[in-house]
Amino acid sequence: MDDILNRDALEISAALDAREISAVELMQATLARIAATNGAVNAIVAMPDADTLLDAARQADVTPRKGWLHGIPVAVKDLANVAGLRTSWGSPLFKDFVAPADDLVIARMRGAGALFIGKTNTPEFGLGSHTFNPVHGATRNPYDLKRSAGGSSGGAGVALAARQVCIADGSDMMGSLRNPAGWNNVYGHRPTWGLVPNDPVGDVFMHPLATLGPMARSPRDLAALLETQAGRDPRVPLSRDAGALIPTPGEHLRGARLGWLGDWGGAYPMEPGVMATCEAALAQMAELGAHVTPLPAPFPADEIWQSWLGLRAFANAARLGVFYHDPAKRAGLKPHAVWEVETGLALTAPQILALSAARSRWYQAAARLFETNDALILPTAQVWPFPVEWVSPPAIADRAMDTYHRWMEVVVPAALIGLPVTAVPAGFGATGLPMGLQIIGPIGSDARLLELAQHWHQATDWPNTRPPKL
Repeated sequence: MDDILNRDALEISAALDAREISAVELMQATLARIAATNGAVNAIVAMPDADTLLDAARQADVTPRKGWLHGIPVAVKDLANVAGLRTSWGSPLFKDFVAPADDLVIARMRGAGALFIGKTNTPEFGLGSHTFNPVHGATRNPYDLKRSAGGSSGGAGVALAARQVCIADGSDMMGSLRNPAGWNNVYGHRPTWGLVPNDPVGDVFMHPLATLGPMARSPRDLAALLETQAGRDPRVPLSRDAGALIPTPGEHLRGARLGWLGDWGGAYPMEPGVMATCEAALAQMAELGAHVTPLPAPFPADEIWQSWLGLRAFANAARLGVFYHDPAKRAGLKPHAVWEVETGLALTAPQILALSAARSRWYQAAARLFETNDALILPTAQVWPFPVEWVSPPAIADRAMDTYHRWMEVVVPAALIGLPVTAVPAGFGATGLPMGLQIIGPIGSDARLLELAQHWHQATDWPNTRPPKL
């Protein structure tokens, strides 16, 4: 049954629907694969016992199909609640917390028939694009077990690459599903903000930076999961419907106008080999018919960064302030979380307004770029996967990093203004480690981005051309 685990999620769904395989057989193969590989990579955590999972699969085999995910094992990122499973957020404060109910998007996935088999590992509270925490430990890159898997959806990216699951949910504030997609040779999609609604809890107006989204080993699977996750919720302002998203086979890159932003005119330091790998991928896209144009820096990088730094801290202060203001819980927060909260609390209302005004100016500049470009292209990271023992890279190309997350600055331009991004594999560097590209589009262009990614996948199929050897 190992062969079934190499198939895409839509193929597995069709095989279940045709009764070529049973949910029990799929679950047995999945559990065997996790048992064989998870000790090395530590991607999936907080799993129920095997008997419970096999019972769920048996039940799926004898009940009418709920949707395309019916009978498919799924592990959910450990920042989201699944009824009956532990949600730790990677924090000792919540290591024993059992979720009483599904989050909104998880309920949509359950409604489509998903069988939840555990959680995928994440950094503490999702902070930092390197997956390690004091509850579950570090997740390791399947292409080099001594290296980082990225984050915060690092466990999801590794679980996909290792064929432990065929589909995965992620979330993305600062590249949290784009960086792990690139570093694990899979795909991730950061949707247009509002396409996948967050839970209607607390404030639902002020912090449009993070979003939930899908990860997969093919763009068609990305689109299928996005269709399940997406859709308006009347309790969530600015939420929106998606429409049909699954791309059909075709030469979608032919004639596409792609603007290559590279290192943003030298503003973003890059580790040797990153730019060369990305430019080789772009040359192949040009061979497929795309028109690739190098672009100068379209907006001051420091203005984008300062806006991001403050607005992210403002959002994290709101999210984590309840723990910070409790002295007993504050002692359990990692230093980066405390720094985020204190930075956000120090901002005045006029400062926050000025930061948002800078964001607005960048949005307007980006809109002008899309008048002559169908999509903008950037790397998914500025460095190759670094040693798993590090907290973050101290420097890139001899330029010191002044925050724990400055090394991921390349993902900020799209995130700051809520643009959709499909992260696609770009190939491998000289040391055999993978890298990715961000394909960035205007608001609402999710379907078009997935079409571009599908043509790239047809030509390269990187996840299956060069899977990890575990």
